[in-house]
Amino acid sequence: MAAPGTTARSVEDTPTSTRKVDKAYYEEELARLQVELVKQQEFIRAKGLKVVVIFEGRDAAGKGGAIQRITESLNPRAAHVVALPAPTEREKTQWYFQRYVAHLPAAGEMVLLDRSWYNRAGVERVMGFATDAEVEEFLRSCPEFERMLIRSGIQVIKYWFSVSDTEQEKRFQGRVEDPTKRWKLSPMDLEARNRWVDFSRAKDAMFAATDIPEAPWWVVDAEVKKRARLNVITHLLAQVPYEDLTPEAPELPPRPPIESDYVRPPRESQNIVPDVVP
Repeated sequence: MAAPGTTARSVEDTPTSTRKVDKAYYEEELARLQVELVKQQEFIRAKGLKVVVIFEGRDAAGKGGAIQRITESLNPRAAHVVALPAPTEREKTQWYFQRYVAHLPAAGEMVLLDRSWYNRAGVERVMGFATDAEVEEFLRSCPEFERMLIRSGIQVIKYWFSVSDTEQEKRFQGRVEDPTKRWKLSPMDLEARNRWVDFSRAKDAMFAATDIPEAPWWVVDAEVKKRARLNVITHLLAQVPYEDLTPEAPELPPRPPIESDYVRPPRESQNIVPDVVP
């Protein structure tokens, strides 16, 4: 709560820290945390847990980069990243949550949603893809939907990546200048860029309706990408307590000798990728 005589300010107004992260520290700490994520995944698999992690936030807030660092050392068979495209005409006629239900985890799995059913409370609301009645119904039914998931044994963890308008604009400009990132700027992103306040109001209404004790929103100060990644991974590790169940390293016996009558085909008979590296 703000002190008397002061105005309460949001995370976007006053990020926790804008200090850059030392590169050597970041790489060392990320490597350490990724080992812990592997241990956590093995515990989730061994205990048959079911975990859903939701990543929401403004465009260019750093959700995708955080998800990439979380999953790059994990077994993709048990850690699924789901980033659904716009609904098809058929999906638009279904129960709103229906297409997400198909991606919920089975025992021993973690699902990471790069945007989620909260599209309805955010981009669909602001861009006019959902009616006021549809948004109102979503805000009323979403908490019950999540409570139903939790009662069924699914743990729901929700992260909101928060950036200032200045930092978002800087990242948009960076995407324009970098040909490898230009694909990230869709017409929808450019239109959303003009609706900062509308998205802020939508996010506030979403939090007010869906920040429930069983599945609270956790705000990630994402003004500095590397800092946000380390913070969210550390927090995720604490949300699913685990024990180190890493199996002992097996002892590899000597390889059997190659059969003497086997003759490799000549190199000239195969198509070899050219070596262009100096």
